[in-house]
Amino acid sequence: MKIVFMGTPDFAAGALRAIIKAGHEVLLVVTQPDRAKGRSDRLIPSPVKEVALENNIEVFQPLKIKTPESVDFLRKYPADIFVVAAFGQIISKEILDMPRYGCVNIHASLLPKYRGASPIQRVILEGEEKTGVTIMQMDEGIDTGDMLLKKETEITGEDTFETLHDRLTEIGAEAICEALPLIEKGELVPEKQDDSQSCYAKLISKELGKIDFEKSAAVISRQVRGLNPWPSAYTRLSGKQLKIWKAYPAKDTDGKPIPSDKSLKPGEIVSVGKESFCVNTGDGILEVLQLQLEGKKAMSARDFLLGAKLERGNRLG
Repeated sequence: MKIVFMGTPDFAAGALRAIIKAGHEVLLVVTQPDRAKGRSDRLIPSPVKEVALENNIEVFQPLKIKTPESVDFLRKYPADIFVVAAFGQIISKEILDMPRYGCVNIHASLLPKYRGASPIQRVILEGEEKTGVTIMQMDEGIDTGDMLLKKETEITGEDTFETLHDRLTEIGAEAICEALPLIEKGELVPEKQDDSQSCYAKLISKELGKIDFEKSAAVISRQVRGLNPWPSAYTRLSGKQLKIWKAYPAKDTDGKPIPSDKSLKPGEIVSVGKESFCVNTGDGILEVLQLQLEGKKAMSARDFLLGAKLERGNRLG
């Protein structure tokens, strides 16, 4: 098929690579403008742009895709279909109606749940047991179009945003390559979304990483995993920011969660071992295994405890 591809981050770049490898003709890649990064303010191209340049594909980087100038530019490319993945801009009906097969989106959740910008983080934060990718026929709403194809994956207790993102990137690439020939043959049956089952995965903010030890150990553990690597789950220790990179609800020898220590307040240290330390929460005990103190590198709790004096009753937060 002849394709115009719209996307920006790594998740989209994986799909673009797969589409090219599958032999489709990508006429144009549309991505966000280069962004300044670091102290040097050097402009950095998006991962999707890098893939396009590697494959000698023309790149279009409009500030706003809905302007008349942008719409006129897109009309010059006789694509059969537009493929969109984490592009970062709202696409107008005028553009949606351009290609013969319309526009399809590679969305990183099992729609209708977790529409919106941050579905991968949200499924971890909310304690979902599975997620996946939905290939969706786009309409004017935000992730509200008919579902064409789904692929699922389980969410493990070890998954972080990073590991789940990488797995869903591969699944998304597989799904779009499976869907495209079926769309061309008319063999996919569109399925309406049940709006009553939907929820919105709003953008992740840095403030979301602040740990509230009044919450349960299970909720805080999901916060640590879902916000790794950005913006991270963080608290304070002796006036310095402390990022927690790995932490799980503490369990007894039978594998059952250890209840909160009623003699201590949430956020206070319950015990300190050689490999970890445990913190009281509003429901259960949180075992901390990897962390990063302000001004230091990330390290295991074991290495941290070699140089830090923590004892029962010390307070985080």
